Amino acid sequence: MKPPLLLIGQGSHDDAYAAEFGRFVHRLRCRLDQTGPDVSGGYLERATPRLSESVASLVARGHHRLVTLPLSLRGVSEEFGAAMELEQKRHPTLMYDHGRPLGPDPRMLGLLAERLTEAAAEISKPRALELVGARPRLRAVDAPAVEELHVEPSETAVVLVGEGSTDATANAEIHRVSRLFWETHAYDFMTVETAFVSVTPPGVPGGLERCRRLGAKRVIVVPYLLFAGGLLERVWAQALAYGAGHPDLDIRCAEVIGDCETLADIVIDRYEEALQLVP
Repeated sequence: MKPPLLLIGQGSHDDAYAAEFGRFVHRLRCRLDQTGPDVSGGYLERATPRLSESVASLVARGHHRLVTLPLSLRGVSEEFGAAMELEQKRHPTLMYDHGRPLGPDPRMLGLLAERLTEAAAEISKPRALELVGARPRLRAVDAPAVEELHVEPSETAVVLVGEGSTDATANAEIHRVSRLFWETHAYDFMTVETAFVSVTPPGVPGGLERCRRLGAKRVIVVPYLLFAGGLLERVWAQALAYGAGHPDLDIRCAEVIGDCETLADIVIDRYEEALQLVP
């Protein structure tokens, strides 16, 4: 029997993120159901099920070797390794192999290109900010039809927005992704600039401002994020706030990568790669 696949999420209080994470775990269970491995998911913090609960459940069902895969675009941080070392202390018979990080896989860059194309094809101006409950959320709004100015790709810039980290290496990786994305899927555009939603500069307004100064007439903001949730809303809100002060610049916001079959393909490949390393 193949060892289970354990997806590890950072964790968030955001219901939208947790729901999409759960849907993706279910998608993988359906995809791998015929080949036997169990699929589980757990969070490091702030959400349930916690990683410790998922590991305990797998061990209770007789699994003592796992393949773990951090479901993150920030790479494998020390947090993930430390968390699994703690689980080994709790369960001395437990062994695990890490799957290779998702990273800038060519298929991941292809998904970003799809989100870019979708945002570029939108006719209306986009999403208004409204207050739902205790915090701002974004929603699509109907806008009166207006004649859209023709803007060439060479007059359009892209801002790729990463999560942001105190780890300089993780931030440098986002810059690398931006360059790879530009050269492989967006070379007709004026530029692909890098920004971060939090922690480290430049923020989304900084990325937009650089594009404006370079002479862009339109800027498409592409979140380099796996799932929807609070971080995506912050990206959109920052873009909308900047756009309110620069009405001459056409700013459009793309969706996240999201729960999809291509993402499942990448994760399954990482799982199969890890199995090749198991003696």
